[in-house]
Amino acid sequence: MSFGRLERNQGAPPMSEINMTPLVDVMLVLVVIFILTAPLLASSIKLDLPRTDAAKAGTAPQFVTLVVDPAGQIFLNDQPLALEQLTSRLALIAKAHPETEVQLRADAAVPYGRIVQVMGAAQKTGLNRIGFVADARHDATSPVAPDTNPAAKP
Repeated sequence: MSFGRLERNQGAPPMSEINMTPLVDVMLVLVVIFILTAPLLASSIKLDLPRTDAAKAGTAPQFVTLVVDPAGQIFLNDQPLALEQLTSRLALIAKAHPETEVQLRADAAVPYGRIVQVMGAAQKTGLNRIGFVADARHDATSPVAPDTNPAAKP
């Protein structure tokens, strides 16, 4: 029997190259996807469309500003009006441009009944597109107006 050293096997040396096979596979899949989707992105039928003056881009929708101040006074485009005058002016606007939008700005202190009167006058004349304008700078969950909130004062 001979006594000798036990041979130790050295493991495989560390690999110092990057395995490029997965990268190439992914790139080939992306190329195939682009090849398949490219014809779908462009129209295959080439047209030379005729030109006309009637095919102009649509104009921006018209609107009027309707303001109700804290005292309940009504302003149409910054001109003070009574409710009867408002109805006649809105009727003229609706007759000229039936798709006119009414942008309603009302103070937080205005009673709801007054706002409903103004909305009713606008709807009676045929202006049914009414947008309510609000100020996004104040906390919408607070029931107290920002100037009367004692915590908001410095």
